[in-house]
Amino acid sequence: MAVYPGDSEVEIAIHQERDIAGWEVRKLSMGSHTGTHVDAFSHAHASGKNLDQIPLDRFIGMAQCVAPGQGLPTGIGLIFNHHISAERLPDIAAARPQFVGGPSLDETLEKELLAMEALTFDGLANVAELPLDVPFTFCGFPLRIEGGDGSPIRAVALIE
Repeated sequence: MAVYPGDSEVEIAIHQERDIAGWEVRKLSMGSHTGTHVDAFSHAHASGKNLDQIPLDRFIGMAQCVAPGQGLPTGIGLIFNHHISAERLPDIAAARPQFVGGPSLDETLEKELLAMEALTFDGLANVAELPLDVPFTFCGFPLRIEGGDGSPIRAVALIE
């Protein structure tokens, strides 16, 4: 999994072995923003809500994949198929998305979106395979981490 410079490295080790314990269990150690992940509002803002304070229905919704230079649909999630910079903030804010995601988000943009209570999904994989101009249901559920500032997720696009 991709790790942001300075964050904890991913460590996965066998904790219990099937031959000895009767089952297999792995111990996972990683930062809350490792690989594909969602950021809680508290990630960048002390007064922002933590993961366990954000309703689960905020992590699922209609979305559309957006290519560079493309206009933005309003009122649905925006999934960019490229790195998105803070230059697009005025357009994104005007679109009022419930969430914004992509393979990588500019740090300034991420902070502004979280201040607007738009969830941010970072490190999304395979976004180039999503169709453009076709709405789909996006799911990116976090682990329910008490006081969590973010969580690894399994992102899924449900396309009809």
